[in-house]
Amino acid sequence: MDTQDTSPSVLLFFDKQRFIFNAGEGLQRFCTEHKIKLSKIDHMFLSRVCSETAGGLPGLLLTLAGMGEEGMSVNMWGPSDLKYLIDAMRSFIPNAAMVHTHGFGPAPSAKGSAVSDMGKFTDPIVLIDDEVVKISAILLRPSCFEGHQVMSEDSTLLNPSVGPQEKKDQFMKPLLPHPKSPDRKVLPVLKPGDVSVVYVCELPEIKGKFDPAKAAALGLKPGPKYRELQLGNSVKSDRQNIMVHPSDVLGPSVPGPIVLLVDCPTLSHLQELLSVESLSPYYADSLDDKLDDVKSVNCVIHLSPAFVTKTPDYQKWMKRFGGAQHIMAGHEIKNLEVPILKSSARISARLNYLCPQFFPAPGFWSLQHLNNFEPYTFSINELVSSFQGSVPKLCEGISAENLLKFTLRPYAQIGLDKSVIPSSLTPTEVIDELISEIPEITDAAEQISQIWCKSQESKRLSPVQDDVVMIEEPWINENTSKPDKISREEIPCLDATDMDEVNNDQTVPSCLENITREDMEIVLLGTGSSQPSKYRNVSSVYINLFSKGSLLLDCGEGTLGQLKRRYGVKGADNAVRRLEFIWISHIHADHHTGLARILALRRELLKEVAHEPLLVIGPRKLKRFLDAYQKLEDLDMQFLDCRHTTEASLDAFKDALESNQNNFTSGTDVENLNSRDGQGVAVQNIETTLFARGSPMQSFWKRPSSPVDSGMTFELLKNLKKVLGEAGLEALVSVPVVHCPQAFGVVLKAADRVNTVGKTIPGWKLVYSGDTRPCPELIAASQGATVLIHEATFEDGMAEEAIARNHSTTKEAIEVGASADVYRIILTHFSQRYPKIPVFDEKHMHKTCIAFDMMSVNIADLPVLPRVLPYLKLLFKNEIMADEFDEVIGSET
Repeated sequence: MDTQDTSPSVLLFFDKQRFIFNAGEGLQRFCTEHKIKLSKIDHMFLSRVCSETAGGLPGLLLTLAGMGEEGMSVNMWGPSDLKYLIDAMRSFIPNAAMVHTHGFGPAPSAKGSAVSDMGKFTDPIVLIDDEVVKISAILLRPSCFEGHQVMSEDSTLLNPSVGPQEKKDQFMKPLLPHPKSPDRKVLPVLKPGDVSVVYVCELPEIKGKFDPAKAAALGLKPGPKYRELQLGNSVKSDRQNIMVHPSDVLGPSVPGPIVLLVDCPTLSHLQELLSVESLSPYYADSLDDKLDDVKSVNCVIHLSPAFVTKTPDYQKWMKRFGGAQHIMAGHEIKNLEVPILKSSARISARLNYLCPQFFPAPGFWSLQHLNNFEPYTFSINELVSSFQGSVPKLCEGISAENLLKFTLRPYAQIGLDKSVIPSSLTPTEVIDELISEIPEITDAAEQISQIWCKSQESKRLSPVQDDVVMIEEPWINENTSKPDKISREEIPCLDATDMDEVNNDQTVPSCLENITREDMEIVLLGTGSSQPSKYRNVSSVYINLFSKGSLLLDCGEGTLGQLKRRYGVKGADNAVRRLEFIWISHIHADHHTGLARILALRRELLKEVAHEPLLVIGPRKLKRFLDAYQKLEDLDMQFLDCRHTTEASLDAFKDALESNQNNFTSGTDVENLNSRDGQGVAVQNIETTLFARGSPMQSFWKRPSSPVDSGMTFELLKNLKKVLGEAGLEALVSVPVVHCPQAFGVVLKAADRVNTVGKTIPGWKLVYSGDTRPCPELIAASQGATVLIHEATFEDGMAEEAIARNHSTTKEAIEVGASADVYRIILTHFSQRYPKIPVFDEKHMHKTCIAFDMMSVNIADLPVLPRVLPYLKLLFKNEIMADEFDEVIGSET
């Protein structure tokens, strides 16, 4: 289970079968970390269908689809809303046919299902029943739809002496006709995502031991009949004229273990949980005369949040299971103390020690983060005080921990197993280990600190050109009238060639004149490609504009978790609240599958506040996914096609705006877009995705454009203009690039500033490549950029593979920046074959730096960015450049 942003996942495994319950974001990365092979999963179950429980599903299914020659098939189980989720994923998962879906419960519909439909599903729904396990589902739906209703403590629902009919009568009281109905005969409607599930897992009983002496006394000869009796079949005696039954020769059977997984997400669902009759056989205090026998539950895993589980009613309900072991997995605060991704946390802690200026996240939760922890919208104490009478003592249970086990077989070992729970790890231990391993790291950290000290002391010089100013770099003696050469001794990790390049790069663009630390910061949340690994998450770049808001460029799976690791729980919530827009480069899953979780959280955080839907800018195929997904869960967003934010489209919009028209010809016809370069000059339209040195590099489109509602697009572009203005941005321009159909890079241009003496200072310019081969469109768009964030999936020796997969090598990415006269280049999107630090040639790196997860680059620190790279290399000097990510199967996307 991750830190507050996903539902916990539970693995039920036997020798030959494995089942997973819930697949929130981060599941695949966690399993990679702990060598849990997801390829052996037979069935997956969702307790609810929403981004919280299924955020990790798209990436996981893509991984399974890429295994072997034909991919791995998996069975998906969940409430009937599961149909919406699978339909949505088909827009970008080509192997969706490998997913065999099994929905249960009332059939979904766009307008919802009437509550009366649930009456057909009061009995447990048996999903799997074989010689290994029987898995059943009990549906829960919210019992009221206008807010939460808290029941009094003396509710008859919890009284075991009250009969089922009386419970039902009490339960049905909230289900009066909807108050807004004129004739008050319309029942409330179940919306997609409302239904949650209690899963019951029952193992078969263990037959009693066979007694040969009893069999002989009943006239049986040793042989096949012994086996028949052990299988539960009656046989005829060999020597007597009688039938011998299994009970005659077998000892008493041992009941099979039973585990319940309970997901009760709201107080409204709790009313249903307390009254559901199909759970009666599992209550130790059940007095129902109709029950032949009461089944003894061994373990109950509570996926419900603490504001539900700590209510008196829920606590009383828990006690009805007698001596069952209760495991509280509903976002318990204890789970924040140990990082879920220890390998990543260790790297973060090391980077933080070496260079806290670029790596402020320590990798571990601080006491301040824990003290500021506010996961619930109201206080438990406030809730409890609303009940009359004394508050019962909390039912005994333990907080779930990552990799906590409950053994079901062999019967003699049934119970909790904490042997593989990850050990605690403190920052002090990590740093002590680092200093022992690399003693010179202490001096390196001090040298980096001195860089920033000198930076604070340095004074800006007067500009020498309109567009460029000369500035003393932080490592230059400020007392000299002319910049001195930097000595090699000052940077022991650099060679003579590098020193020449550093000394030749001492001009700073005028946009950085009088820049402050409150202008802009780039936070690399995910710097890996294809799928999450131990050390690098998939693509996401958070742009912090401080008082002017924030934005995301790409939003791969786990983006929310990364935000929480960077800013803490409350800080991440604030970051999501402040989002002005999200821009997605292309439809590949490693760039957008964290989007639904971010949008759903923002909707929740702002539900009591007046706000506008968030603008999402992306390729047309992404809209198909979001439209389909919104049938399941409201994402509170507006969508704008990247095609309408290209230079040609924005020029047409500007002309229409100036002429006061209400619509415009967008200029987004595929041929038009593909037949113009950055200057509007006609170029040859080509289909190939390959790039060879000396040949034209062009973007491509394979599918024709669909008709566009120009009026709606016009309004969306007006909204974009408004949003950009609020964020202090002058322009956002999407640039077609060479990767897959409808793949884009993006240019962000900040508005000009006026300094204290009235001088106009040009705004900074940031370019993000997305995934691409080097192409002239991106080079033209990047001209004079302050920062270019460019993908560098492959090392220089893998140019052929880069061409085949439409990616770039490290050298190619640097050449794009050099061709565009970019001030600083940040390389990202590294193949997971480079687990910690990618392979790169140190030549020509004087304006370039390698990105790591959680790296935070403030625009005021751009001048010193390349100086840090040699020290980062020192940090990983003992690492062997081998593919440690042996779980990656398939290609980078």
